[in-house]
Amino acid sequence: MTQIETARAGRISPEMETVARREGVSAQQLMALVASGRVVIPANRNHPPTKLCGIGKNLRTKVNANIGTSTDFTSLDGEIEKLAVAEAAGADTVMDLSTGGDLRKVRRAIIEKAAVPVGSVPVYDAGVTAARRRGAVLEMTAGDMLEAIRMHVEDGVDFVTVHCGITKHTVEVLKKHPRLCGVVSRGGTFLAHWIEKTGQESPYYERFDEVLGMLAEADVVLSLGDGLRPGAIADAFDAPQIEELVVMKELAERALSAGVGVIIEGPGHVPLSQVAAQVELQKSLTGEKPFYVLGPIVTDIAPGYDHITAAIGGAAAAAAGADFLCYVTPAEHLALPNAEQVREGVIAARIAAHAGDIAKGLPGADEADRRMSNFRRHRNWTGQIEMALDPKHADEIRKHAKSGNSDVCSMCGKFCVFRIADEPSEKGANAPGE
Repeated sequence: MTQIETARAGRISPEMETVARREGVSAQQLMALVASGRVVIPANRNHPPTKLCGIGKNLRTKVNANIGTSTDFTSLDGEIEKLAVAEAAGADTVMDLSTGGDLRKVRRAIIEKAAVPVGSVPVYDAGVTAARRRGAVLEMTAGDMLEAIRMHVEDGVDFVTVHCGITKHTVEVLKKHPRLCGVVSRGGTFLAHWIEKTGQESPYYERFDEVLGMLAEADVVLSLGDGLRPGAIADAFDAPQIEELVVMKELAERALSAGVGVIIEGPGHVPLSQVAAQVELQKSLTGEKPFYVLGPIVTDIAPGYDHITAAIGGAAAAAAGADFLCYVTPAEHLALPNAEQVREGVIAARIAAHAGDIAKGLPGADEADRRMSNFRRHRNWTGQIEMALDPKHADEIRKHAKSGNSDVCSMCGKFCVFRIADEPSEKGANAPGE
């Protein structure tokens, strides 16, 4: 039985018990949320992760880190290093988006090394394999696309992104509503152009029951990929994006009926004024199913700093109810990220997720902030460093710019407000040079 089927039978699985304990919620409450499809627990039955997480309503907002090779950088060791860095920085999941080198070897190595759940995008595998064997991505067949899912499930991935909302109909909607940046999802691009070239319906939509059967067999979570997510803020909230969401709503209900956990993926590039509305639309339309957003990136003009543009959008999205943030690194739109950029991306997304949890009043979300404030008020530097989201970085900054007075920072020095409050004496209020 899948997690959903177990929950619907009124039984609490070991995975539910573990997640409930980590989240500080009752196992009974979590069971009800899993049964309703409002929480998923990505855990491939054949290769469960050692560090389980739940994604969805009433749980801490989770952060995903994308890693994986490209055609220009195929080092397996490099991706394993990024995995270790992402986990050390606090990523809740990772996704292998490899397109270069031995894809299966890379995927299996990441799954074997990862403590957290691992996701993947099977259509990348189908497209890359077709390009190698037949000369072009668009030479992939329906069989190739379905076989890629089977192989990824067999290898042990815990959740898969499948762009089931790219259909002949949604492609026609896109043609009637041209965009500034067109289709920017790589998987979405593969499928949209394949549909145009062959005139066939996407097998991920037409043979959706087969997809569900493969996922249910190993209890793999389906992440419905937003192949028509906007890649420019000028394209946000347009007809193709909304039409795809409507299709995903239909498919999500079918997945739940088959006992398959489902996540809805979302944008993308979105102006800040639209972020909350987009989250609220998804939640109301799909019955509060877990929502997974890339960023959102709230301005298009900050290459090199898109971990910041995404953190701004991610915080707003999490506050409005998004459950799962896909990190964005400083290398976004420019290059494959290196290990340090992966770390920066995870930290930025964790800040956004935590800010969102505080804003939506998640019980206990601000407890760490209260402890930090108490340490700060009493100039307890050891406590402050330990409580920091990135303790190493905070410690490095303090050590490199340390005040002559060890109990204050070099910004205010002897005029530290807390020091003055603690020592309201002539000595504590001396003027410079006295």
